[in-house]
Formats: sequence, C-alpha cells, structure tokens
Amino acid sequence: MRCIALVTTLLIASGTSLFAEQRASTSSGITHDVFSTPDGAEMTYALSLPTAVGSGATDPLPLILALHPGGARTPYYGSGFMRSIVEPALRSWNAIIIAPDAPTRSWATDESDRAVIALVRQVMTQHAVDPERVLVTGFSLGGRGTWFFATRHADLFTGAIPMAGPVNAGVLDEIGAMPIGRLGAMPIHIVHSRDDERVAFEPAAEAAERLKERGNPVELTALSGIGHFAMGAYISSLKEAGDWMLEQWKNKQEE
Repeated sequence: MRCIALVTTLLIASGTSLFAEQRASTSSGITHDVFSTPDGAEMTYALSLPTAVGSGATDPLPLILALHPGGARTPYYGSGFMRSIVEPALRSWNAIIIAPDAPTRSWATDESDRAVIALVRQVMTQHAVDPERVLVTGFSLGGRGTWFFATRHADLFTGAIPMAGPVNAGVLDEIGAMPIGRLGAMPIHIVHSRDDERVAFEPAAEAAERLKERGNPVELTALSGIGHFAMGAYISSLKEAGDWMLEQWKNKQEE
C-alpha cells in the first residue's frame, strides 16, 4: 500500500462542471455515436482512436473502457469524463478508449452489462486490439462499475483501476466467489482517498487485502486530503496506476 499526500487539490463541485467546458467540441480522434444495444435500446458513446489507427498501423493497441461517475447526465457525458480525466492520465498508452453513457442509472445492472460488453466486443472486432491489454477504469459510480465488470468479465478484461468506487458487501462477495484462475490473473490497482466523505475508504482497503490473500497482483493507492468531488486530483494517481498496470502486463508477457 502506498500513501500519497496531495497538498493541492482541484476542487470540483460536481462531475458536470468538470465536463461542461469540454463537451462542446471533440478532437479529430474522438467520435460520438449511438450503439444499438442487445435489449433494443440506444446507448450514446464516445470512441477515441489514436493517431496510429488513422495512419494505417496494424499493431494491436491497448483498449480502455472508461466509466463515468454519477451526476446530472446529458448525452455523451462519458466523453467529458474520458477527455478530462482518463485521456490526460493515460495519453502515453496510445490506446483505443471507449466511453459509453450508462444505459441505466447504474453500471452494475444486467442491462448495462449486456450493452457495454456488446459495445466493447464490437470495437474489438472493428479495430486491432491487443486482448492481453484491456483495461476497465472508472470513478465513483464508474468505480463501482469497474468492480462489476472486472468480477463478471475476468475473461475479457486484463486489468482494472477502480477510483473512489463503492465497495459494498456485494463486491466483496463477488471477489470471494470468483475462480482464482480467472480473477487471480488480473492486476487491480485501487485508488481511493482516506478523506472521501461520500464513499468510505475502509471497504476499498479490505478489498485490496482479500485480493492479496487470493494471490492477485494488487496495489492500493491511498490518497490524503482529497474529497470525493475533487475528481481532477485523481489524474496523477491514475497515471501512476496506469504505469503500474503496464509493468504488470510486461512482466506477464516475459513469464
């Protein structure tokens, strides 16, 4: 476990305020689209493709599923989260990033599960994705979603970075019920603040201990002095967690 004290924090009243100034336009590598879900509904999403894709490069690229937090959502809400938090932190990955809008009020529902996984698999068929480097990450509501998808789809995702995500008894039960051969191979880096006033830190620490006991490659970055709504203060820690994840994948390839 590493403890990081951040003296300066970026205080954000809500996820909406963070995203508002960037939602008006997208860069040339980001597209906004609508996905027809298996349940017959429509799910808006953003897709970020690195320059290498447009230049015709064929080497498989990492894929990141970015799950937005809660808040007053508008269409392509996930795009703002991707551009404001995930892309700045993991820019060096040169990855394909998918940022859907949750089809229900929670990521952790069967309907959301079917829709999001179908979208991820579609993108993986349309682009050259390295199946050994598929990350799921999210903040708050998206952090809970990260736990949800990681425990349900350990055969698809090869890494998870939950940030400020609620870890309730259900999550702990999911960890305990997962076959070691599946979840045990997945590196998980938890980022959470001890001073989070909305989502308790202790369950995240307990989850880290349970994963460690099961033999998972796991790291817990414990922040200090960061409130739940200071999401921008997580960018540097997400970058460090991403570096850790790349190292775990590299070590696995060398085994």
